[in-house]
Amino acid sequence: MTQAPHTICILGAGFGGLYTALALAQQRWPGPRPQIVLVDPGTQFLFSPLLYELLTGELDPWHIAPSFQALLAEASVTFCQGRVQGVDLPYRQVWLEDGRGLSYDQLVLAVGQGTASAGVPGAAEYAYGFRRLEECDRLHQRLLELEAAGRSPVRVAIAGAGPSGVELAGKLADRLGDRGQILLFDRGDRLLKDFPGALQRAAAQALAQRRVRVSLQTSIREVRPDAVIIDRHGQTHDIPVDLVVWTGGKASHDWVQALPCAKNAQGQVRTRPTLQLLDHPEVFALGDVADIGASPRERVPDTAQAAYQQAPVAAHNLRSRFQGRSLRAFRFRPLGDMMTVGYQSAVVHSFGLTLTGRLAAVVRQWAYLLRLPTARHRGQVARSWLTAPRRSRQRPRRRRPASEQRPGSLPSQAAQTRSAPYASSRRDP
Repeated sequence: MTQAPHTICILGAGFGGLYTALALAQQRWPGPRPQIVLVDPGTQFLFSPLLYELLTGELDPWHIAPSFQALLAEASVTFCQGRVQGVDLPYRQVWLEDGRGLSYDQLVLAVGQGTASAGVPGAAEYAYGFRRLEECDRLHQRLLELEAAGRSPVRVAIAGAGPSGVELAGKLADRLGDRGQILLFDRGDRLLKDFPGALQRAAAQALAQRRVRVSLQTSIREVRPDAVIIDRHGQTHDIPVDLVVWTGGKASHDWVQALPCAKNAQGQVRTRPTLQLLDHPEVFALGDVADIGASPRERVPDTAQAAYQQAPVAAHNLRSRFQGRSLRAFRFRPLGDMMTVGYQSAVVHSFGLTLTGRLAAVVRQWAYLLRLPTARHRGQVARSWLTAPRRSRQRPRRRRPASEQRPGSLPSQAAQTRSAPYASSRRDP
């Protein structure tokens, strides 16, 4: 009787999940190779640190959102499109919302977390998110509507002065120019509270230059279709706005919350330094969903950089556990921080050195190029960046309909459902 192949199931195809799958596919295995199954509800990977550039037309969707079909074409990985409904840890089963079940020998949880509005009335109904490609598309379409209507100023409120809020504020300020009025709210007493002081100061200066109004120690109490109700120093104010974007707060998926395993107060599953769940050594977790066992001084941040570093460790440990060898503890190596603060402008802080402006934007863009998932995709993007004419600082143009794409190209999922989801007219190679 033929024994079923060893199966490694990876839930989530972001930085943690996809990069773990690709690293596993490149490993040499003694005997039969295990079956590697990658599960995700979407059809495209998203290089989220560059999502902001879509709003200003600096990049095209295919640069940062290649299809899983293209990325996995030469890898021995089975892609399964589906949304997870639950995981039965004792019986090693994954259940999808469409009723399918997947058995596994080893499991990787890399599903990240969603945006949480902390129960603020109206936030779920009226605020825009900015984590996924379709959310960026929806925000872009709303901006086009406001611009086409001749609204001046276009009043945008952004909730959360973490990296997402700061980066979005700078991009929107440059996109809208004199027609925009950007308001950035945060309950804390400083921008980018978990980042180095030099980066905080550089980001604050960049936002001030763009006339972004930053209101700290301010809570949003309610979101309405045309206003936000804020509380600042005990006083309530009604602020008229045209658009609200919510970037603060994270929440675990319901099925993750239901897992019978140890979790922290934020709903993240607790792991050993080897990335294994405390009471289920066959299950690994990485990225936003994981609280990795390390000392308080070595706290692992919930960033793409951390997930990027965890993926090869997870792949090594999955293989080592399969072979009965010792596992490696994960150690986060801070390589610095990079963020965009406007059109072709960024802040880079690394090894005590801080760069700002256009030079920082170039460094950031090419540093991220090296982290794109596959050599083939990196080559395609590099050729596009080197040969394309310099993009003009104009109101973003509409992208060509999917029906006009070059034969054989892979348009984005958004492009398959809308004729003009993004700014640029360049096409997917």
